[in-house]
Amino acid sequence: MTEQSGSHPPEGAPQPAALSVLLVGHSRSRTRAMADLLTAPGFSVVAEVTTAAAAEAAVVEHEPAAVLLDLDPSAGGIEAIERIMGTLATPIVICGDLAPHVQAALAAGAVDVIGALDALPDSPQYATAVRRHLRIASRVRVITHPRNRLRARGLEPSAPPQAAQPSGWSAQPSRVRVVVIGASTGGPPALATILADLPPDLPVPVLVVQHMADGFVEGLATWLDGLSPLPVVVAEHGRRLQAGTVYVAPARLNTVLRHGMRIDLCPPEEGQFHVPAVDAAFASAASTYGAQAIGVLLTGMGRDGAVGLRSMHDRGAFTIGQDEPTSVVWGMPAAAQALGAVEHELPLAAIAGAIVTRLRQHGPVRGGTADPVRSAVRG
Repeated sequence: MTEQSGSHPPEGAPQPAALSVLLVGHSRSRTRAMADLLTAPGFSVVAEVTTAAAAEAAVVEHEPAAVLLDLDPSAGGIEAIERIMGTLATPIVICGDLAPHVQAALAAGAVDVIGALDALPDSPQYATAVRRHLRIASRVRVITHPRNRLRARGLEPSAPPQAAQPSGWSAQPSRVRVVVIGASTGGPPALATILADLPPDLPVPVLVVQHMADGFVEGLATWLDGLSPLPVVVAEHGRRLQAGTVYVAPARLNTVLRHGMRIDLCPPEEGQFHVPAVDAAFASAASTYGAQAIGVLLTGMGRDGAVGLRSMHDRGAFTIGQDEPTSVVWGMPAAAQALGAVEHELPLAAIAGAIVTRLRQHGPVRGGTADPVRSAVRG
């Protein structure tokens, strides 16, 4: 007779391996309290540490499936995330004192946060929430944090733009007029990887649309600005885009491109789920700049960006989708792939190079008064 779903495995059958967790807290008493939350079948605490350096060493030694981290930024919480993600990328769930600093933690590479919306810290439901978050996080693909590579190249996040190698192209505008990048779940570290690899004299502006709650975008832009050789700012209504600058779409409004390289901030459509919408930015790039645009769709849950990227592709734009192995969640790029919107599916580490190559291949505009869509030439 077939074994029914949910029944116990037969006696003597191999038991599933326990989920190994590294605990990082501000004190031994805190890590012990965190360990008590995991005293349940299916979990194993491999180590308890209290500093960023110890967390980095413990990840290398034990290779846990996930990290539970409660360390205030003043005590090295953000540093611990960056060290772990730069040395041996591991899914990190934050809680406790670090939870209020969610924007900085997620930008540094953490994948989830346990906050007041899950359960009160002293309630019986809190332990259940912690275990649930860790189980989900352990299945998330994570990528190496870019700061480790920057240090290897001698570029600290505060390094001036001239520290990067020159790209060797003319300062004149290229046939490609703008790069538009969309991202959601797992987007901040992916964006940091790409922006860190772009040259400081990039001859076009970059518009970034990242799904993020109100109040967090400014922190993301500041963090990316410290990692990228290009200046990173929050987009403003009516602003004219400047070459060599990255503009991050603000929350609550859609960010769209208009003729004259200007930005419009528009109210979302009724019932719109993601605000800002990647689809809205991509569609505006397609209608305004056609083949003179590059569209990049990164890791994210859902389908936002797929239809817009198809519009860009159909108007002759150069379109890139992040591949599945390097995506935290291969939802948005997969949806775009299914629509035939992705011209090049690339691993994260290759995307910046593909953008630069496209720009180098498409030289200066001759007589730049022509309408960019009608005069565009598909290469």
